[in-house]
Amino acid sequence: MRSIDLDLPRRPVPAYIKPFHEFTKLEAAGGLLLLLCSAVALIWANSPAAPGYFALWETYLNVSLGGFVINKPVLLWVNDGLMAIFFFLVGLEIKRELLGGELASPRQAALPMAAALGGMLVPAGIYVLLNVGTPYIAGWGIPMATDIAFALGVLALLGKRAPLSLKIFLSALAIVDDLGAVLVIALFYTAEISFAYLGTGLALLGLSWLANRLGIRRTAVYVALGLGVWVMFLKSGVHATVAGVLLALTIPVNTRVDVSLFLEKGRMMMDLIRGGDTPPNGQASGDQRAAIQGLEVLCEGSESPLQRMERALHGWVAFGIMPIFAFANAGVALGGGGLGPFGDNTILIGVALGLMLGKPIGVFAFTWAAVRTGIAILPTGLTWRHIFGVACIAGIGFTMALFIANLAFTDSAMLNSAKIGIMGASLISGLLGWGILAGLKPIKDAE
Repeated sequence: MRSIDLDLPRRPVPAYIKPFHEFTKLEAAGGLLLLLCSAVALIWANSPAAPGYFALWETYLNVSLGGFVINKPVLLWVNDGLMAIFFFLVGLEIKRELLGGELASPRQAALPMAAALGGMLVPAGIYVLLNVGTPYIAGWGIPMATDIAFALGVLALLGKRAPLSLKIFLSALAIVDDLGAVLVIALFYTAEISFAYLGTGLALLGLSWLANRLGIRRTAVYVALGLGVWVMFLKSGVHATVAGVLLALTIPVNTRVDVSLFLEKGRMMMDLIRGGDTPPNGQASGDQRAAIQGLEVLCEGSESPLQRMERALHGWVAFGIMPIFAFANAGVALGGGGLGPFGDNTILIGVALGLMLGKPIGVFAFTWAAVRTGIAILPTGLTWRHIFGVACIAGIGFTMALFIANLAFTDSAMLNSAKIGIMGASLISGLLGWGILAGLKPIKDAE
């Protein structure tokens, strides 16, 4: 039977959902690039050209200003420098979610917070049980993390089998998880503290907060202060990436122009443009150019500095910083450097079991308990199979887990064991979660 195309208008995406759509698309695409860079690093590190790979990241890069010197290997410039920008973006996302997103009210936040809490405590507990009393106990924080880019990438592969409410739940879970990881890094993976540098860094954070309160909205002011905060934290012994999150919390979130003012002034500018005499060459007249510039000022004022920074950084982080981080850290020599046979390697086993078993058990059990006790409600359209599938996907710990592994272990053999556990468990978790959700029926209009 011949179908008839009625050419009906498509249902518009609600305004409050549209930014999340863009976010998930960007994160999913970034996850694919992350996977590619990880594979290239792994192949290179196990090829005849492997010495070149490791020499690249061990090369020292010196930056000095007078008597002030920062001299670090390229690997640490990536992990301490570029990743501070990643954590700054994480901080912006946390602040946005707390003020107007899925974490804005206790009722909304209860479910992802319970899921994230279980997804941190149970994996860490499994690792501790296997490594208590050994020199490897420092790695307990490694299996606590979820990689949001890879996790959303898996959901993207499922298409309409993954409803939008499931993506929102996973994203909120991962953001709370990131906040937990930042607290763990700040409290438990900090070296000896220089209080002079730390005090200076906190003073600069105070200036950033004051600039916010005074209504200063120029991005350059916060960038300059942020650079100073990063250097002070780097020198203080507190991990520099913590500075990124703290700085993000000082960025203004209010707009200078509200919607009603934008509409009023915008109509005025449009009337000026329409009523002006357009020269024969088609270019705008002087009055029209002034009105266009007025519209530009209105548009800029209707976007908060937090929104502007988040939008500007997302692409750079997803397609630049995170792939570089993966390329620098995923190169593990599989042929040697381990602690021993698989059965004796409790770092690898602890990390792998923490991610593959601890994550799904913790996320699912705490979510179930939160719903059963009435603390939270299951989002409309989601079943417990959806929750269990996402709980398995949450075992993809890649980026944050690798980051914490670098802080936990300085010994290369221990670090390699942790990395192998992370990558193997992340792969299995992703496949398992995909398999559980792939059997579900597609849901119409999930997007």
